[in-house]
Amino acid sequence: MPSHPRALKRTPFLTVVTLLAMLQLNGLALAQADSPSPPAASVATAPSRMAADDQRPELGPLLPQHQLVGKSRLTVWGFQVYDARLWAAPGFKSDSLPSQSFALELAYLRDFANTDVAKRSVLEMRRSAEISDAQAKAWTTEMLRVIPDVKKGDRIMGVNRPGVGALFLVNGKPSGEIRDTEFARLFFGIWLSPKTSEPKLRSALLAESL
Repeated sequence: MPSHPRALKRTPFLTVVTLLAMLQLNGLALAQADSPSPPAASVATAPSRMAADDQRPELGPLLPQHQLVGKSRLTVWGFQVYDARLWAAPGFKSDSLPSQSFALELAYLRDFANTDVAKRSVLEMRRSAEISDAQAKAWTTEMLRVIPDVKKGDRIMGVNRPGVGALFLVNGKPSGEIRDTEFARLFFGIWLSPKTSEPKLRSALLAESL
């Protein structure tokens, strides 16, 4: 799902030269510059106020009475990467994420190979916990099963299912499930954990629940 950026000056995952080379190949391994992020998009907090592009019919049976909690666009050095949206039921609280049902969607504005998405996901998940190489390999295999190569315009949604794991949808259609609660906790933590590499994006997504 994500090919998530990090700040070069804070935690240099990639050198500037490597990043530029990957940008030229349209692989964008996504390292976030220290330049200020653009203002977060406006947040709708009730279904009746949702803009048309914030509504997802597929969420009806998965997350009844869902509300748009927050949304924002990730931009890296002027390159638009994806629009992120978070939906949850009324009463959603950010301090008890694993025990709550919610849906996080990335609407991609660029192409990415699913192998790059999975690799970056594991790297970001390791910000929050120690993950063995064996576990990382197993989770990578699972992500490649449920997440296809991403094309511009594709929407990848993950739904947290407390006590079960994460359900994935691609452009509104189920693509598979990873039945592992620890995976779900760390995966959604890429964006929603206090240890995220993108705190401004997190703040925008959790605008009504912090």
